[in-house]
Amino acid sequence: MNSGMAMKMARPRKSTVNAFLLARLREYCTLTKPEVNLLILITTSAGYILGSHGPLHFVRLFHTLAGTLLIASGTATLNQFMESRHDGQMYRTANRPLPTGRILPSEAFVLGILLSVTGSVYLWKAVNAASALAAMFTLLSYLLVYTPLKRKTSLCTLLGAIPGAMPTLIGWLAASGRLDLKAEMLFSLLFLWQFPHFLSIALMYREDYERAGYHMLPSFDVEGRFTRFEIVFFALAVTIVGIIFVANDTAPSLSIIGLIALGGFLLRSSLQLARSASRVAAARLLHATVIYLPAILAILIWNKY
Repeated sequence: MNSGMAMKMARPRKSTVNAFLLARLREYCTLTKPEVNLLILITTSAGYILGSHGPLHFVRLFHTLAGTLLIASGTATLNQFMESRHDGQMYRTANRPLPTGRILPSEAFVLGILLSVTGSVYLWKAVNAASALAAMFTLLSYLLVYTPLKRKTSLCTLLGAIPGAMPTLIGWLAASGRLDLKAEMLFSLLFLWQFPHFLSIALMYREDYERAGYHMLPSFDVEGRFTRFEIVFFALAVTIVGIIFVANDTAPSLSIIGLIALGGFLLRSSLQLARSASRVAAARLLHATVIYLPAILAILIWNKY
């Protein structure tokens, strides 16, 4: 009788522990920003495939993505550790694990360091030194340049676009070990794409960013006209770079047509935002940029093969 009662009491206790561990795991996963990491893995894969010569080595690609994911997760975790107090002042980030106290700052710091170091060593040993160094540069420039500048100057977007575009080079270096003109153009493509993407977010959450003391938009651009002009300019620029990328190849006409169509799609959303300063127009552009990036990378890969 007593042993039966003890077993019944042990089962709920065990399920409670499992539920607690699963909840902690979900919170740790949230710290790593998995939705952002998905885009990083897409661009890293594109860099690897476009930088490859000869047959595609899938095992090496797997190692590249695994190491990059670890470093990207560590970077995101350390970024939230550094900005936890300010995240708590914004509606869009106030419910993150650190501002709410669901995760302790010390936990986030240790997790971020472990992920970053493990990812760097993994890339160095399993892939090559060039990709590991590129990944470490990405981490340091994001955390030590972009993150602190967000509270000082709107130029943070310009400088932050550099680490934001680095995953393409991490993949390219993992595949070939060196950079060339094509790699630089692919980097430029992602660099330019980030302006319509992140400036649309900045317009959507302008008041939220200002509440936390972030300078994501120029202080002189009160009505957002200059920012909306920037968005149209960079949408046009990224379209031109995409076409130039394949222009030197014996590109099928379908590739050119596809790139022009995608550029028109992005420009249309940009021009709609230029005519209207509404949050809805900014949200539509944001969605357009999320569709545009994997689509244009798919066309470039298809064109190569």
